[in-house]
Amino acid sequence: MPPMSQTFDPEDIFKNRCILVDGPVIVGAGPSGLAVAACLKDQNVPFVVVERANCIASLWQNRTYDRLKLHLPKQFCQLPNFPFPDYFPEYPSKFQFINYLESYAKNFNITPNFNETVQSAKWIVVATGENSEKVVPEFEGLNDFGGHVMHACDYKSGESYTGKKVLVVGCGNSGMEVSLDLCNHNANPTMVVRSSVHVLPREIFGKSTFELAVTLMKRFPVWMVDKILLVLTRLILGNMEKYGIKRPSIGPLELKNTSGKTPVLDIGALEKIRSGKIKVVPGIKKFSAGKVELVDGNVLDIDSVVLATGYRSNVPSWLKVG
Repeated sequence: MPPMSQTFDPEDIFKNRCILVDGPVIVGAGPSGLAVAACLKDQNVPFVVVERANCIASLWQNRTYDRLKLHLPKQFCQLPNFPFPDYFPEYPSKFQFINYLESYAKNFNITPNFNETVQSAKWIVVATGENSEKVVPEFEGLNDFGGHVMHACDYKSGESYTGKKVLVVGCGNSGMEVSLDLCNHNANPTMVVRSSVHVLPREIFGKSTFELAVTLMKRFPVWMVDKILLVLTRLILGNMEKYGIKRPSIGPLELKNTSGKTPVLDIGALEKIRSGKIKVVPGIKKFSAGKVELVDGNVLDIDSVVLATGYRSNVPSWLKVG
């Protein structure tokens, strides 16, 4: 994702517009920013929404792949005082969610100031999300690879990869879904799984895994809920270690609480891994022309690389208090 930070010349202060706001400045016109704006409007609190891009929910519109759907059921993702339409499926698509957000802004008459950034404000609400900046690790020899390299935020579809050998670096939700999409478009994906990861079924006994976890946490401590989820996951998905996917020693909920690492919700990639249509390999040692050498010594011929290496918040780079 493009960084939010900006470098300003002091003389630019006199060129930029100043707006008097008797209330908060909401930075970001994504789901969180729109929700805050609607709630403030309901309380008759004045505000201004500032968005550096040219549209609502720019990350959803510009930085997501086409097959993306909400990972959680719609009742857990809808914004305040405006439910999803009844005809939407339980897991709305990317395009349905964008349509919902645009309808939300229209319903509450929220008009963001697009293509704008904030230099200073007395009262600010940061609503730029935790995935606003892509993480691109350095790999030895990547500049010598010669093939096509992109981050998952720029990936749209596997349509142009048919018949090609694609290395997907990362095994989070993006890595799993990109690999699945490539497989469905008759590409040959190989997924790099460097570290341990929790992979959970999206649903357990017909109920959303997230909903089940929330229900259980009302009665049991987190460690116990983790054990229940892992036992059920083993029964449903089987032993994944024999396919090269190792489980962390800490449970999925505790890991999310302590490190922010989100478990993967499987939507079909594991079936492709079991069948061998998605290959799983360990970490990368280095790249060379048309090849990648793995830490186990194996060398693979590849055509393209998709870096599903995650995202981070960029707030620390631009929010200064003082």
